[in-house]
Amino acid sequence: MNIMLFGAPGAGKGTQAKFLIEKYDIPQISTGDILRAAIKAGTKMGLEAKKFMDEGKLVPDSTIIGIIRDRLAEKDCVEGFILDGFPRTIPQAEALEKLMDNMKISLDRVISLNVADDLIVDRITGRRVCPKCGASFHVEFNPPKSTDICDYCGEALIIRKDDTAETVVNRLASYHAQTAPLFDFYTTRGIMAEVDGTKDVLEVKEDIFKILG
Repeated sequence: MNIMLFGAPGAGKGTQAKFLIEKYDIPQISTGDILRAAIKAGTKMGLEAKKFMDEGKLVPDSTIIGIIRDRLAEKDCVEGFILDGFPRTIPQAEALEKLMDNMKISLDRVISLNVADDLIVDRITGRRVCPKCGASFHVEFNPPKSTDICDYCGEALIIRKDDTAETVVNRLASYHAQTAPLFDFYTTRGIMAEVDGTKDVLEVKEDIFKILG
């Protein structure tokens, strides 16, 4: 099954991807992860991406699509995959569609996790992470036993730079301007399904499983 998770940053895509990996035994494909892996492996596309990054430039869509193509061609994607965080724009979606046509594969479902902006701001700004062991907490939904202290290693928890209210609001504005139009793009193709992302994590999981059958 070829699945795409769609929604604003902080909507819970990463959490739900983990459940899908467990159920279907298919890989999660995150642009950031495969970009780093391609650079580390020294692939043709990875080296091309590194050149742009070293020059302080954005990696162009053509290079990203090349890295996606290489990843989808790997053996673990034969039974399906989960796209998370890509595409982000209409041109990327069109390029991905063309790529998948050439590879004779297609998306089965796009799952939209619907969460209001104000709730996303609360979710993300409430996150606290441990700089030592990487554990993640939330002041409301998953608070540490001792305020701002990691349960596992006792290190003082921090707020990541990209978890500040100003950063989150800017990311949401960018999402609505560039990525939200993809909702109609995939709706017209008959593969979009909506889920209430404000429910309990396990309820959201069950709603997604029902859609996927």
